[in-house]
Amino acid sequence: MNGELKGKNVAILVTHGFEEIELTSPREALKEAGAKTFIVSPESGTIKSWHKNDWGGEFEVDLTIDKAEEASFDGLVLPGGVMNPDQLRMNEHAIKFVQEFFSSGKPVAAICHGPQLLIDADVLQGRELTSYPSIKNDIKNAGARWVDNEVIVDQGLTTSRTPEDLPAFNRKMVEELREGVHEEQKTI
Repeated sequence: MNGELKGKNVAILVTHGFEEIELTSPREALKEAGAKTFIVSPESGTIKSWHKNDWGGEFEVDLTIDKAEEASFDGLVLPGGVMNPDQLRMNEHAIKFVQEFFSSGKPVAAICHGPQLLIDADVLQGRELTSYPSIKNDIKNAGARWVDNEVIVDQGLTTSRTPEDLPAFNRKMVEELREGVHEEQKTI
């Protein structure tokens, strides 16, 4: 994977309470492939992760969501955790940011509870994806087909269920970013 994403910039959209491994593992895979990653958040300074059953480490925010522009990035990663997407889905800047990636056809990767943000962005109609099982009905109600598989790719949208799926998630995320814009991704 070394260097295949050289020159690509990837936004990782998170706030307090994101599942730590769901940021660190994809970020490492992206860096190994040559991409630059940027943590984008509603907060400036640092944000605190969730690590399994308790608070985890603090991570430096590179760019606040109100200053982030989709045009500056080649792809978007949405880590899960329970608190993180629940807070982001109530942030109008976060919703707009996600919608812009779908409008432009750029790859988006979401894991665990991360697809909750896609529900509120209203980009799931007719899509196939997976997630943490507890949000399966929410995804179905948003017009998508939910599949219980370690990774699902649907026209540039990569999704997985849990941290155990990260190896498959990371491989497909990098593959979709390498392919670039997907015309079929344009749902808005």
